[in-house]
Amino acid sequence: MFQTTSRGGTTLDFATVDDLFGRFVVAPLAEVLFFDLAFWSDDLRIPAVVAWLGFGAIFLTLRMGFVNLRAFRHAVDVTAGHYDDPRDAGEVNHFQALAAALSATVGLGNIAGVALAVATGGPGATFWMIVAGFLGMTSKFAECTLGQRYRHVRPDGHVMGGAMYYLSQGLAGRGLPRLGKALGVAFAVLCIGGALFGGNAFQVSQSLGAIQEVAPALLESPWIYGLAMVVLVGLVILGGIKRIANVASAVVPVMGIGYTLTCLFVLLYNWERIPDAVAAILAGAFSPEAVGGGMLGVIVVGFQRAAFSSEAGVGSAAIAHAAARTPYPVREGIVALLEPFIDTVVICTMTALAIVITGAWNDPAYAHLVEASKGAALTSAAFAQVVSWFPWVLAVAVFLFAYSTAISWYYYGDRCWTWLFGEKSVLAYRLLFLCATFLGAVITADNVLAMGDLMILSMAFPNLVGVLLLSGEVREELDAYLGKLRAGELPRHRGYFTPIKREAAAPGLSKD
Repeated sequence: MFQTTSRGGTTLDFATVDDLFGRFVVAPLAEVLFFDLAFWSDDLRIPAVVAWLGFGAIFLTLRMGFVNLRAFRHAVDVTAGHYDDPRDAGEVNHFQALAAALSATVGLGNIAGVALAVATGGPGATFWMIVAGFLGMTSKFAECTLGQRYRHVRPDGHVMGGAMYYLSQGLAGRGLPRLGKALGVAFAVLCIGGALFGGNAFQVSQSLGAIQEVAPALLESPWIYGLAMVVLVGLVILGGIKRIANVASAVVPVMGIGYTLTCLFVLLYNWERIPDAVAAILAGAFSPEAVGGGMLGVIVVGFQRAAFSSEAGVGSAAIAHAAARTPYPVREGIVALLEPFIDTVVICTMTALAIVITGAWNDPAYAHLVEASKGAALTSAAFAQVVSWFPWVLAVAVFLFAYSTAISWYYYGDRCWTWLFGEKSVLAYRLLFLCATFLGAVITADNVLAMGDLMILSMAFPNLVGVLLLSGEVREELDAYLGKLRAGELPRHRGYFTPIKREAAAPGLSKD
């Protein structure tokens, strides 16, 4: 593990650390958590967690009457502040809660994960990512509504909430206290792992890959980047949800708009290729050659990367949305359904189109990036085909994506750690988190990607059991809330951005 230097000292052999991590941590966990289900024959296999996420999203979309469509306009109005009341209990407003949650979901999954999905599953994976994002809007709505419903507001004003609360307390209320407690513990443990690796080390690893494209000196000394991230993350995570929300509400719009504009430039520069790219996406999703195992593989890749990117169904965002100021849990759930739309339907699709249009996804010159799971570097190479200095723009974007995601995921893990071990032990979690930040810079992208997938996607197992069992409560609250909205019983105010008149109901909301 240690090597002797030319001066007689010792230095840590990062290759050995990476090998040990892969063999004794990632591989055993993959065998336990990522088992496959066989359909009809051994040739048609699908990871159980992907099947579970897909089933949960479809069931909830039908159970909630396509709330992802019915309440979309109202979600925009609430986020814009038209229904905010500073007297409501909570720590942050709707926009800050959405920004904090988006800063965790809009990360390197949108850049690196999408690039790897297209490179491994073909352009057709893009279509299934969009489908998964659309269905995931309802999963996010349901879990964030429950996060608000079962949250605790402490005497000092701090809010404690998330899946561990609605799993333990919600199921106890239905006569299943032991199941609820077991699911809550399982979720909390997996969420801590997700915070350390998927929400932290993965972000550092992939952002480093893109930054190394423009700063080759980091190829030899990646630990420098790791240390820099440790310092920057540490400065913010000591401030709690309010500081995280303030940073996120400033960073998320800038990075989201900046990255979107860059993608749009790439697309407009190659506008004549867009029809061919769309045709390739549809052909890859439904072509006769893809029917059977091939098509199933494309669907699996699309759903897996969409789930990792948007986190719909895994329960993480319920922790951030629990802190929002609102008297109606459903209202915050409606705000939350915007996340998969922004994250997957908009940003992921733009990344995928850029990768397909430039041909980077199957260019032999970039095969080494795909083999090493360096998705952000692949996206950087695609952008460089359009404008030579675009990799610099991407390097800044991926740094902001990685940074904002890491600080938000710290908060998720912090709440779960506190729920398990108490407030006094949080220092141990902070040290673990910062260690994982550094490890992200020195462990190979393959191992970090695999560990991140394992932790974050596995959170769906305990989370969706509780959400499905409590879905009746969510539907009842949704019907009652929409009834008040249509009756004009919910006061509407001037929003953050534009002065508007009071209206009896949110326009565009269906009456069923």
